[in-house]
Amino acid sequence: MSKINGNEIRPGFIIEHDSGLWAAVKVNHVKPGKGGAFAQVELKNLRDGRKLNERFRSEDKVDQVELEYREQQFLYETDGRLVFMDSETYEQTEIDSELLGDRRPFLQDGMTAKLQYFGEEALNVTLPQKVRCKVVDTEPVQKGQTAANSFKPAILDNGVRIMIPPFIGPDEDIIVHTELMEYSERA
Repeated sequence: MSKINGNEIRPGFIIEHDSGLWAAVKVNHVKPGKGGAFAQVELKNLRDGRKLNERFRSEDKVDQVELEYREQQFLYETDGRLVFMDSETYEQTEIDSELLGDRRPFLQDGMTAKLQYFGEEALNVTLPQKVRCKVVDTEPVQKGQTAANSFKPAILDNGVRIMIPPFIGPDEDIIVHTELMEYSERA
């Protein structure tokens, strides 16, 4: 762990705060007219998912934590737990499925994902940035709807609803951006 000043915190940094591990989700640097500058930081607890808004001044020292990333293969889900396997050691790791939140439907059998470890404790899962999905249901193309930025709703094979361009029809494969949960390109 390395010590950093409170105003050096950036989104994505993992810090140790109040005897827990927290990820910086949003950081807003504020310079009020009166008093010293500070960073307003939205933190998310990596162990239980709680959120916290905290104010750090430049003279505050915080411990920045470095996590280890390991690529592992998703095997199956059982009782709300996701089971991953290390391809080299064949060790299996279980993680709470709620950590993925809305992105859970994009995790497919056999998919390789990056797990974040603090020592031997698995804390989080990072999905591939883009995944291939099939459009199950969508509206037919309407004549005259040729505007460049017009989109129509669609339901994917994993049950997720997204907006797609009008030229995509049912049973077509598309690439979906997992972080933004939106259409990226045709597969």
